Amino acid sequence: MIHVSKLTRFTCIGMLSATMLTACSDNDDNANGLGSLTPEEQAFGKATGNFTAEEWYPGGELGTTEKASYSAPAPAVTNIAGMEEDFIVGEGFFEKLYTFEQEPRKGLGPAWVRNSCIACHPSYGHGKRQTEYRANQIGNGYLLVIYHPDNNAYISEVTGMPQTQAMSPFKAPIDESQISIEWKNVTEMESGLPMKFEDGEEYALIYPEVTIPQSAFNTNPKPTNYEVRLESTIGIYGTGLLDALNDEDIEAQWSAESNYVELNPAMWDKEAGTFKPSAYYSAGYNDTGSHRGNHGPLKRFTYAMTRGTLQDGAGANAIWNITNVTRSDRHFLYTTLAWAKAQSEDTEVIQYIKEHGASPFSLLHPYYADGTDEGIAARVNEILSCSSIAKKETFDNYLFNGAPYNGQDEMSDKQYYQFMVWHRGLAVPAARNLNDAQVQRGKELFSQMGCAQCHRPSWKTGSDNMWVDAATKAYAQSIGKNAADMLPKYPNQTIWPYTDMVQHRLFMKNDIRTGWCRTTPLWGRGLSRQLTGADDRLHDCRARTVLEAIMWHGYSKLSDGYKATEKFFHLKKKDRDAVVKFIEAI
Repeated sequence: MIHVSKLTRFTCIGMLSATMLTACSDNDDNANGLGSLTPEEQAFGKATGNFTAEEWYPGGELGTTEKASYSAPAPAVTNIAGMEEDFIVGEGFFEKLYTFEQEPRKGLGPAWVRNSCIACHPSYGHGKRQTEYRANQIGNGYLLVIYHPDNNAYISEVTGMPQTQAMSPFKAPIDESQISIEWKNVTEMESGLPMKFEDGEEYALIYPEVTIPQSAFNTNPKPTNYEVRLESTIGIYGTGLLDALNDEDIEAQWSAESNYVELNPAMWDKEAGTFKPSAYYSAGYNDTGSHRGNHGPLKRFTYAMTRGTLQDGAGANAIWNITNVTRSDRHFLYTTLAWAKAQSEDTEVIQYIKEHGASPFSLLHPYYADGTDEGIAARVNEILSCSSIAKKETFDNYLFNGAPYNGQDEMSDKQYYQFMVWHRGLAVPAARNLNDAQVQRGKELFSQMGCAQCHRPSWKTGSDNMWVDAATKAYAQSIGKNAADMLPKYPNQTIWPYTDMVQHRLFMKNDIRTGWCRTTPLWGRGLSRQLTGADDRLHDCRARTVLEAIMWHGYSKLSDGYKATEKFFHLKKKDRDAVVKFIEAI
């Protein structure tokens, strides 16, 4: 059983004195002056109703903070001398703006998605619903998903995370002023569920239609036969704990669910009853010393489950491709050949470089070449085409963003390591109001309706013998240490993320690309309105409240969540409110 004394008491309930902290573990509350505390303060960390003591700590002893915060370091960080300093430095790479030349966050461009990470993770949480696409609008967590509807493949003319910003005189791959987001109302549920509960309370659902005209693409060729969707960022706290789950345990969950629901055939071999090779991140990332065996790590991150380890997961990938900042394992640009070709053929671009790129101190000097129109065009195409490992040697021969390449990347291995200490070290906020009778009723109903089949309440982490990326290994080797011992670890923790780590389909109007989406963890989301100013949910923020998110699960009878939503629909208002209150408490 977890007692309050086992964690530093960063309380979101109220700041307690050291004397009160000691008293919290005493049975005689009144004798120790606790009679003045609120009922929740007295109940915190103790079994109450249908909640165990451990459920106050969704991230376990090593991964929970008692601060009302998405940005606090986990005890796994603060318990180790010196690691908190690296955590704070790494935090700066997330929170502060990247620039063209200024250390330590230099290298932005030549095209990019955002100039900071926190812009799309407000207060480290879920992105906010937007009515227009503006990349640097704080809270805009949207990424544009532009794909061919016949095969769901991303278009090749722009990057997978499409860029709407570029360094002058280059023109952004997509002119964001031409992007349209129109929010539409659902007039009726495809499943037949009424838009009014049986007691008369109404609810409303909205969804986005996003269009980008071909004229918005500054590429050659321009894309054809494409559709656009939005995907918003989710909270990044607690991802280190999900990384610590054993592949075998996740596979067992998929196997169990395959008995009663269809699973993504791109990931799961139904006949063999196991994962397909495509479910593993990459055979090229073998680490035979890992618990993950003789294959790459099992995919578990992003809506589409494209990433298999936090060390090369969504955040590790984004610190490179969102800002286009290079590092030792990715010393090449995040660009496309179609954009490079278009810029090399743009007379305005060539003329501007001709007029402003002659000086060796100019950011444009790498593109100046011999100063002729033909030479500049060829050099622009050559540098902007350096978008793969195959082009690395070519890219290294050029000046970039005003500084000669001398073996040092724009983000050093140490800086990347510090970023990963921060990323893996973010704690999950403690649960709230578990002693509330309505919250306890909500938990009971959540299970009875079948919500917990997908939003599995708890897991236990393994030994957390983590896979480690090349850049972190390189830094560890440079200081004579073992990389796996230098990052926050969460071995043998019982955690409460409320996700089954499985992809499901909800068959919503204007659904997510492919229709398959990993069950989003619910832990800590109840603090969203307090911390970010919004409670928007689901992959494109179409749900403005918890209730709307629930009802979207029942839009279609084909939805994996329909039966549970139907049961929710028939609840009395008091019980519906209890379910919502429970979800906001965990």
